[in-house]
Amino acid sequence: MTPPLADFAAATRLGWLDALRGWAAMVVAFHHAAYIFLPDWRHLMDGWVDPGRYGVLVFFLLSGYIVPASLERRGSVRAFWVSRIFRIYPLLAVASFLAILPFLLGVRGLRAGLEQYEPVTAVVAHMTMMQDLLAVPNAINVLWTLSYEMAFYLLVVALFVVNVHRRSASVATGLTVLAVAVGAVLPTAVLSGHAGVGSVVSLAALAMVMAIALAMSDRPGLRTAGGLMGGVLTAVLVTVNGRIGAWEGMLMLAVMFTGTVVYRAEHGQISRRTAFLAAGFVLAGTLGVGLWHAGTGLPGPLAMRAQLAWSGSVILAAATFAAGWLLRRRRFPRWATWLGTISFSIYLLHSLVLMAANQLFGVTRHQSVPGAITFFAVLIAASWATQRWIEAPAQRLGRRLARRPVPVGEPQQPAPALAP
Repeated sequence: MTPPLADFAAATRLGWLDALRGWAAMVVAFHHAAYIFLPDWRHLMDGWVDPGRYGVLVFFLLSGYIVPASLERRGSVRAFWVSRIFRIYPLLAVASFLAILPFLLGVRGLRAGLEQYEPVTAVVAHMTMMQDLLAVPNAINVLWTLSYEMAFYLLVVALFVVNVHRRSASVATGLTVLAVAVGAVLPTAVLSGHAGVGSVVSLAALAMVMAIALAMSDRPGLRTAGGLMGGVLTAVLVTVNGRIGAWEGMLMLAVMFTGTVVYRAEHGQISRRTAFLAAGFVLAGTLGVGLWHAGTGLPGPLAMRAQLAWSGSVILAAATFAAGWLLRRRRFPRWATWLGTISFSIYLLHSLVLMAANQLFGVTRHQSVPGAITFFAVLIAASWATQRWIEAPAQRLGRRLARRPVPVGEPQQPAPALAP
């Protein structure tokens, strides 16, 4: 039976986004699983591409493409934050609890470095989702990317409330220029080092709560103040307090805004020439700065392998996103889009499944294709369950709570929702 034209259009519009989300999540899971189950394959990839970085960059491009459009489609900062909170936090809370459960049961210690922090400090840092920018180790290794997602959300809201959100090309190129010019000389974790991690976490958490609460206000003045507060907080943390170098943090944000540039060109909000020049500049800058800094401190051959892996990951991520965008009007296989539906669960849970495999079954690093197949089967089953019983109910509740939008901007082109 042929679906109605409207249904087909909706399916094709969503299809490429879901397919790429699912693919990126599986690639990141493969990246970590290969260390345990497929070390020989992992060795072959070393020096050519870093699957983890590649998958994360694809995620960032997708978030950049759709998250600002989601805010503009609603025209409400309140609805945006409600949807983001209910989309991310329920599963994040469950996964973080599962990550520390073995420690609470006395089975094993905390993830390396986390044990030296006060429990309240660690919990509050993770509640902000900005722990990687607050000098607190991640309870799950992949959570660092969510810190940059949250930083992106705060910047997007800041641009929106002052009505400069369509200047995505300028923002993307500006961040790249900063990464090239000063990113390498800016210190890491300087605020936490001087004022103390606990103090910085407390102040950042308070500022973030105030920024979001004010930005959700019905009063334009408070809304603007809240949005700008969140933007300033992000700028400070990314430039002088991140775990990774400021150059890399700036480039991650530039990549996300490049996704936004593509969306704006597609919908006629900026010229395609402007979009092409901005995207090309960000790609060139990301390659150049990464090549300059990748492998720093490593011996010559290892440094070269790190540089090649950086280049391969960046180029492959750009090519993957471009291919998906070019095929956006095609219908993707149902299984591919379904993987996109459970992609957030795959992303958060795969490290926990690997941890359980190591702790409960003593899985060690040796080549085992059957072991890898079993891992992915368990991961997909668990992800299906958490998506159905945790993610989906929370999203439905979030949609109900966000139904009363407070218009703060002009309506934009309709856009499907996409989580990181």
